[in-house]
Amino acid sequence: MSAVQSITVPAQPDIQYHPEFERYKERTRRRKETETLQDTVPVGFPQKLTSPLVWEGKEIEKRDDWVYQLSDAQLDEIDKGLQIFKARNLSLGHINDSTFPLPTLRPVLRDLSKEIHTGQGFVVLRGLRVDSYSAEDNIIIYAGVSSHIGNIRGRQQDTRLANGTSPVISHIKDLTSTVDKDKIGAPSNTADKQVFHTDAGDIVSLLCLSPAAEAGESYLSSSGHVYNILAEKRPDLIHTLSQDWPVDGFNNPQKPYTLRPLLYHQPATTTTPERVLIQYARRYFTGFKAQPRSKDIPPITEAQAEALDALHFLAEEHSAALDFQKGDVQYVNNLSIFHARNGFRDEPGKQRHLLRLWLRDPENAWETPKPLQHRWDTVYKDVAPEEQTFPLEPALRKTMGS
Repeated sequence: MSAVQSITVPAQPDIQYHPEFERYKERTRRRKETETLQDTVPVGFPQKLTSPLVWEGKEIEKRDDWVYQLSDAQLDEIDKGLQIFKARNLSLGHINDSTFPLPTLRPVLRDLSKEIHTGQGFVVLRGLRVDSYSAEDNIIIYAGVSSHIGNIRGRQQDTRLANGTSPVISHIKDLTSTVDKDKIGAPSNTADKQVFHTDAGDIVSLLCLSPAAEAGESYLSSSGHVYNILAEKRPDLIHTLSQDWPVDGFNNPQKPYTLRPLLYHQPATTTTPERVLIQYARRYFTGFKAQPRSKDIPPITEAQAEALDALHFLAEEHSAALDFQKGDVQYVNNLSIFHARNGFRDEPGKQRHLLRLWLRDPENAWETPKPLQHRWDTVYKDVAPEEQTFPLEPALRKTMGS
């Protein structure tokens, strides 16, 4: 009996965090030969999504209309906003679009928010004077300017710290030389290549305080474009992605794992266009370094393993590399764009250091799919000003729950 069980109990496919193209191609070949795969997309799903959010990365790289260069007058206005906020003697959690006023820049930033939600899905604000300010002032400026793009800041950890506070800003930096490597469970704290994925929330924003000595390029890819390729060539994987997946809770005793799709279809309404959302991070299905995949949760299937690789390699093939300069701020629609980064090399005085915010703009926000609502609430719900903390130094990131 035990021998039969050992044959029939499903096992985790041979798949790791860093995708291997030959293994992916072999899995595709095997499945096509041995399985009958669906040849149409699920009922009601678009055969082809038409949207400004659907784009080819190579075309994006030829343009620069996604860069907004700040003028000296606008930078002076930002500096004035900083002084006004500091004069109020408020805690940093009170930074918002009224306590950090930007009278002439605000209309520009509101237009950029519309572009993020209904245009091509991302913008780069260029030219913040990061070398002119202290670490804390840079954080205040970043949060203050960003509050005019999205006035709700999200928690960067899913459990409040013991004293009832929540960090709302993260430092993205290689910590492998200063902390125990065996404790690192997120790629953001390494110099490793980061595979294509999404974060939590509506808008992912990054401020470049300092680029790496070498490499570390930032990549974006339209998930709508990836959807269209799969809908045409592998509609069976649209079925796979839109069905439930076991998302690792990483040793969360209350929720060892949750079940949810990675892909969501939202039909057009009288006020919104048809949308396809893809939300996933590969490490929740493969583990990463100090956070291996949990043992006692359901394995993913061979179809899901192939779908994970298909998302990565299609996103990579059709991505745009962004020239991410010191003082740049990226704002990316996390519901329609995958992001990744190249591995990099630091050296003394040239260490890659980014700040990250998760933002939400109630005026332009998309409807949150029901299976994601708990995660979105963990990030955005009732984030009181008094609760928010803004760490000045990098620290190991604790994983967001599923």
